Amino acid sequence: MYGCGRSLLPRWLRRYVLHFESAIEDAVREFAGSLPAGALVLDAGAGEGGYREFFFVQRYVGLDLGVGDAAWDYSKLDVLGDLAALPFRGGVFTATVNVVTLEHVAEPARVVCELARTLAPGGRLLLIVPHEWEEHQQPHDYFRYTRFGVEHLLKKSGFKDLQIRPVGGFFRLLSRRLFNALQFFPGPLMLLAAIFFVPPALLVPLLDPLDRQQNFTLGYICSARKSL
Repeated sequence: MYGCGRSLLPRWLRRYVLHFESAIEDAVREFAGSLPAGALVLDAGAGEGGYREFFFVQRYVGLDLGVGDAAWDYSKLDVLGDLAALPFRGGVFTATVNVVTLEHVAEPARVVCELARTLAPGGRLLLIVPHEWEEHQQPHDYFRYTRFGVEHLLKKSGFKDLQIRPVGGFFRLLSRRLFNALQFFPGPLMLLAAIFFVPPALLVPLLDPLDRQQNFTLGYICSARKSL
């Protein structure tokens, strides 16, 4: 559900099918809108810098190591750097976003400590992590996170006021997996497979309210504040 296929979907259908991606965009947009104009914001693990546009009234700094996806264009990054050893002095940023990047670092606890170190006291963090997701950007794919694992990492690094929200439950996850199944059918067989997989994939998210605990989820959207 990426690339051209994603771009051809109507916006309402794209938001319905790509629920996790849409929730991420909404969270980043809301986070940016809550920050004052001129605030210095670090996008830690920015990739191609796709979230820059949300921080148009802030001072955005996009940093990435530039090894995740060979097809990506890293030329618009502000800084090429390692999340485990951020090249910034302590307490410089008002806010930091780290979006589906923590699974790609070999030492996540060290990275979260670096995010905390470079945030000003009281600075805010938006952290988004996958829970049930396929391997991607191999071999740079190391971890998946539970809400308790994220809580442990954040608290250990001195963050407080934690909010950790699952993005959908079992039936949202099941829908995504049904769409994922299409990749295993080459050429014309994909159209035949779509007849069987797409209708239930579109219907099962309607049952998601049945999963009240949401232990089955694609990932978590987390916010926190650095202690004063």
